[in-house]
Amino acid sequence: MDLGLKGKVAIVGGASMGIGLGIANQLAHEGADLVIFARRLPKLEQAAAEIVRKYDVRVLPVAADIRDKDDSVRIVQAAIDAFGRLDILVNNDGAPPLGAIDSFDDVAWQKAIEQNLFSVIRMVRSALPHLTAAGGGSILNISAISAIQPIAGFALSVATWAGVIGYAKTLSIEIARHGINVNTICPGYIDTDRLQKVFASGTESPEAVRAKLITEIPLGRIGSTADIANLVALLVSPAGSYITGCTIPVDGGLLRALR
Repeated sequence: MDLGLKGKVAIVGGASMGIGLGIANQLAHEGADLVIFARRLPKLEQAAAEIVRKYDVRVLPVAADIRDKDDSVRIVQAAIDAFGRLDILVNNDGAPPLGAIDSFDDVAWQKAIEQNLFSVIRMVRSALPHLTAAGGGSILNISAISAIQPIAGFALSVATWAGVIGYAKTLSIEIARHGINVNTICPGYIDTDRLQKVFASGTESPEAVRAKLITEIPLGRIGSTADIANLVALLVSPAGSYITGCTIPVDGGLLRALR
């Protein structure tokens, strides 16, 4: 199925590895040109070169720290300077540290807010005029299943990503008239470096933790980055343009709630 993304321009955050890299690859496979950003330039440049080799699209790597308020403007401007337009914004980054709620001071909370919530607000603020000028587009946020089914030890992520969900829902209502859809994906256990940290964070062996988590998932497996990227490609494409304001778990059935 051709999703109609050929010639579209997408910004993808955290794209040097993990879910972000998986999304960048899938959008490139569909023909989109990319601006990919992350903090570490060598890995980012390596990722960009590999995407170009595989899919023959244009890819611009931009080293940036999403917690820096000026970098959001710089990332978006890089896309406009390089490609002349912007159609898709994928807000994705790493996650704050794990730990008990009472172990985090104001500095830790402020860093988490900057990383997870303010980064989305600032990227949208920078991108929105260009998405509107393009005649429509898509904004897609990556959070986590813990934002809608909290997990002990994930307080920094839960609180800040819950804010993203509220922000995104409100945003979807306000900008729908411009032909821009806004959705948030909440991945479950996805096979990334972040998950490896979860495996190693307790007293049990990583192998034991992994086996235990798999028993909690009705589909009986850890997810892949492709499981996330395939849905992203649909939601940001013309084929998914009528889907907006949604918070969608991609978790193998892990979420137990009805909604």
